[in-house]
Amino acid sequence: MNVFLTGVAGFIGSNLAQALLEQGHSVAGLDDFSVGTRLNLETCLRNPLFRLVQGDVRDASVVEPLVAEADTVVHLAAGKIPRYEHALDTLSVNMKGTRTVVAAASRHGRHLVFASTSDVYGCNPDVPFHEGSAFVIGPGNVRRWSYALSKVYGEQIIRTHARDTALRYTILRLFGGYGPGQSLTWRGGPQAVFIGAALRGEPLQIHGDGEQTRSFTYVSDHVDAFLRAILTPPPEHNVFNIGSTREITIRDLATLVWAVARGGEPRLEFIPYRTFGNYQDVRRRVPDVTRASEYLRFTAKMPLETGLQKTTEWQRNRLEQEALCS
Repeated sequence: MNVFLTGVAGFIGSNLAQALLEQGHSVAGLDDFSVGTRLNLETCLRNPLFRLVQGDVRDASVVEPLVAEADTVVHLAAGKIPRYEHALDTLSVNMKGTRTVVAAASRHGRHLVFASTSDVYGCNPDVPFHEGSAFVIGPGNVRRWSYALSKVYGEQIIRTHARDTALRYTILRLFGGYGPGQSLTWRGGPQAVFIGAALRGEPLQIHGDGEQTRSFTYVSDHVDAFLRAILTPPPEHNVFNIGSTREITIRDLATLVWAVARGGEPRLEFIPYRTFGNYQDVRRRVPDVTRASEYLRFTAKMPLETGLQKTTEWQRNRLEQEALCS
């Protein structure tokens, strides 16, 4: 199979590319390296079945021929939650980029696998979320919701094209990814920042009271779901929650990270939300994965403790590698 991945140098993109190559599939990957890094692609670049194209996912002249050559298109390129700034970039990449990819996939009748997010459920208090749960977006003057809205827009663009064209699609709403290849900043999530601080012996900064909960999913489990959607797309129910169903508070996550990275009594520091402006957090986020289990045969397998150990070791090596390159 020929697979085209946008955002190939990113966290999930690089891991998914490697998994596809190991199975003997050809992969063409697009990235502008605004977020992703070539360090994530070192193994892929040595494989003759891999082709890297540096370019902007919003550029139809770049995207169109790559879609035309592919059997399946996986759209991963996206801006993340703009915690501090760059909300306009998030909106532009996530909306115009998705529109460009979807239009090309529609013209060529390709199967499109779209990486959506648990953030689309917003402030909905009714957990666990199932695929029919309401999207409850917070106040319009809070910057973070630009990410959720851009992904809701992406899902709607896909559905609209599918009604009018030969587009086939699978939408995966991802919950809390972590693991090798993750960004070492807040783009990677709280665990990435916690691991870095713990390795340096610095206090782990927890935003708010730390009682907000998340479900963290190791990257191999997310990759498994993508492989299932790419290679054996289900004939019905084409929107799926993908994630671990284990719920953990951010405070407990920080304590666990410290135990894995250093041991002993954790150093925790609580940072009020008001410190970084008009921001809104989500109190609980847990998926119902019944549909994914039934139709994709997907179940997250990696225990959080084991996944954090693997991630901490990778992050320690990556920090050393970056220090040598600087």
